[in-house]
Amino acid sequence: MKNKERVEIATYSPKYQKSFKDLNIEWISNYFEVEPNDVKALDHAEEYIINKGGEIFSAILNDEVLGVCALIKSDEKEYDYELAKMAVSPKAQGKGVGLLLAESAIKWAVDKGASRIYLESNTKLKPAIKLYEKLGFIEIKGLSSSYDRVDIQMMLTLNS
Repeated sequence: MKNKERVEIATYSPKYQKSFKDLNIEWISNYFEVEPNDVKALDHAEEYIINKGGEIFSAILNDEVLGVCALIKSDEKEYDYELAKMAVSPKAQGKGVGLLLAESAIKWAVDKGASRIYLESNTKLKPAIKLYEKLGFIEIKGLSSSYDRVDIQMMLTLNS
């Protein structure tokens, strides 16, 4: 894992669907409870994410998916995309996979003309919050969430 250029970031393909779901279920179950909205998005990723103008990114090393994240197209006027469903395999955590995924997602959003990316998280996930801050996300208040575990919301304003 030392050689980062071997980690490839791929956009959605049905062959990565199972990894997208499995990594997220593993991650969520480790820290929280899996909620109905999780299952809906993970079981029907093409319908809820891809077909609505979003994208799913997978970090792949030697044909193994080490991490995933999604950009969900928003109907809200406050932001264009939501960075969501980011999960990294425990064996790859702390090795820059999350950063590669997030940077790829942000670049993709910029290429699509996005001006703001929103995310929801939980403050007990300190490494994730640090990553988001490093990327330029700032804490915001006032948007509603459909997840019980959310206790922080963040926004990234892009210079596209």
